[in-house]
Amino acid sequence: MLGFSAVPALLPELSKEWSLSATAAGTLTGGFFAGYMVAVPLLTALTDRVDARLIYRAATVLAALANLGLALFARDFTSGLALQILAGIGLAGMYMPGLKLLSDHVSGARQSRFVALYTSSFGVAASLSYFVAGAIAALLDWRTAFGLAAAGAAAAALLTLAIPRGAAPPPETRSALRLLDVRPVLRNRSAMTYVLGYATHNFELFAVRGWIVAFLVFSASLQPAGATIWSAPAVAGVATLLGVVTSILGNEVAMRFGRRRFILLVMVGSAALVSVIGWSAPLAYPLVALLLILHAMTMTFDSASLTAGALAAAPPGYRGATMAVHSALGFGCAFLGALVMGAVLDLAGPNTVRGWGLAFATVALVDAAGAALVWRWSRGAKS
Repeated sequence: MLGFSAVPALLPELSKEWSLSATAAGTLTGGFFAGYMVAVPLLTALTDRVDARLIYRAATVLAALANLGLALFARDFTSGLALQILAGIGLAGMYMPGLKLLSDHVSGARQSRFVALYTSSFGVAASLSYFVAGAIAALLDWRTAFGLAAAGAAAAALLTLAIPRGAAPPPETRSALRLLDVRPVLRNRSAMTYVLGYATHNFELFAVRGWIVAFLVFSASLQPAGATIWSAPAVAGVATLLGVVTSILGNEVAMRFGRRRFILLVMVGSAALVSVIGWSAPLAYPLVALLLILHAMTMTFDSASLTAGALAAAPPGYRGATMAVHSALGFGCAFLGALVMGAVLDLAGPNTVRGWGLAFATVALVDAAGAALVWRWSRGAKS
């Protein structure tokens, strides 16, 4: 996942070199999640019938090739977007199939904690990706940063050889058409409550992560000389890494407090916080950075709880299919988050406080609407 945050970390540089509008930049960032969204239903549902290790291994190879393509061949928006989509397809064969493989080995009360650690490792990787991409680009250039990401994915492919086999497929076999039948998942109100919450969560999460470096660069441009003491990729990396801590902690709190009630409180609080971030750009740079870090910690507080809840509520025999729906809707909204923020910036002014204020306020509005939707759906859920 060294390439996961590379485009957001390098977005100001890529935007300048490829002459991108804010909408195009948002599309470039979101293209990763578009590829993920398209591929994840099939690849995750297949884990109910195919050894997840094989899917995972092939996906890491594809991710390595996509990042190598970005390092060697990306020349403009079109080529960059195509390779970003391929990298997203690679992640689709890694993240949820890896979670399925993990859940095959861990059951009972321990499963929720293992899921929390697994989903949090995603945040660690995203954080390291910001750090590494920003540092390598500063020392060498952005193409070298993508080259290192390709090497990381290739190393992951080798590590899959050490992963033990998961659960054997059940004796009853389903046709390819029934394998992709997600109607039992959609009818499961308990699972769908968490799926809808995760979709809204990802809209906010990846909208902010996709634009955090660009926003910090804009804020730095409003500061007096010498006021910017932390690089934008470093702040983004710290914010993402601290979000891992709150994700694990949040799952523990939710297990005692009640998942649905806890998730709703987090969503409302995160919406209130993100609504003021864009307007804070003219404030002192350390305050802007700390506000972003605080929001990163808040918005990931329910991350592990949402995924653990969906996994626990999955219908028998449809765990892979549930994860497919969960991930497809979630990362479909991740794509929309980055794109919508870019579109709002283009309409309101990408180099103005008003533009950034309205862009972040749009994210807050979607988050609040998602909280209302989760509240409504949870009223009819069984557990």
